[in-house]
Amino acid sequence: MEKAKVYFTDMRAYPGKENLLQKLERLMVKAGIDKIDFKNKFVAIKIHFGEPGNLAYLRPNYAKVVADVVKARGGKPFLTDCNTLYVGRRKNAIEHMDAAYENGYNPFTTGCQVIIADGLKGTDEAYVPVPNGEYVKEAKVGQALMDADIIIDLSHFKGHEMTGFGGAIKNIGMGGGSRAGKMEMHCDGKPSVDTDKCVGCGACSRICAHGAPIITDRKCYIDPDKCLGCGRCIGACHFDAIKPTNWNAEDLLNRRMAEYAYAILNGRPHFHINIITDVSPNCDCHGENDMPIVPNLGMVASFDPVAVDQASADIVNEAPVIAGSELADNILKDSIEAAKHDHFHNTHPNTNWHVCLEHAEKIGLGTCEYELVKI
Repeated sequence: MEKAKVYFTDMRAYPGKENLLQKLERLMVKAGIDKIDFKNKFVAIKIHFGEPGNLAYLRPNYAKVVADVVKARGGKPFLTDCNTLYVGRRKNAIEHMDAAYENGYNPFTTGCQVIIADGLKGTDEAYVPVPNGEYVKEAKVGQALMDADIIIDLSHFKGHEMTGFGGAIKNIGMGGGSRAGKMEMHCDGKPSVDTDKCVGCGACSRICAHGAPIITDRKCYIDPDKCLGCGRCIGACHFDAIKPTNWNAEDLLNRRMAEYAYAILNGRPHFHINIITDVSPNCDCHGENDMPIVPNLGMVASFDPVAVDQASADIVNEAPVIAGSELADNILKDSIEAAKHDHFHNTHPNTNWHVCLEHAEKIGLGTCEYELVKI
């Protein structure tokens, strides 16, 4: 397969010449956004609005640049995401839109409307065949996302406790799944508790939407009949007491996520942007964010979601680790002194992010081989 072109610009800005928002627009144009016919087309800008309390999510200013580029070319953009499976303020459309507005995503700041793709209760979904699907035959996708003519994927590239990192494929695949779709992607990973490490703090029970973690005598027990396997409790536990019982669960999640992304993108124009800033160790779904593990590195854009994620991962893995971050603590703890690390694996040792990209390439979503074009 021919190498995909991935366009990159760093986060340097020079007084009186060009700011970062202007650099993003120039990046989009250089990467070929004008090859897409936007005239009178509905354009879904798929984004993560951030859980309130988290400050690592993308500023809405970036979304406004994308929306303005689309409108200047005759398109009809809207910002969109699907409801979450877990407890929080984005599990239904009303709370989700309140959270988006609170975090600055509203028509006044972005120049376009917010539409929650899977509706009020997360049940407004389309059933979409998965080309070459090995694990999912019919994806459950937010209806508004499938009603769009064009998809632009605007992702905050960061770490993730179950997939290693979150980028283009996760933003589209997991983010585009309805609540039932998210359940399908997560369904193999029901965790258990190491009671020797558990202190009964209750962080797991507070974050669970289904009442699965039960605290008794300052120890947690997870009821497998109530647990849906979303893995939020794994990320919430500060004592590494909660682990998946199926050690292949993360791999299966990554493969299903790639298949969902393919189902959503197949047959429509799509364009992908990863913003590699505030690279927090965990997802923006958390109601908090830890300090970044690496410096702010840049922005990448491509028509190929696999290549844009591979390039982003390579850029992060080549970057120096920030002292005092979770990644630095893990490297010190494991006595790893090599000059180069797999930052995402070292941050979350139970994950293997390569699985997602390898499977995505296998089923035809894109290629891991890329040419990085610096602008």
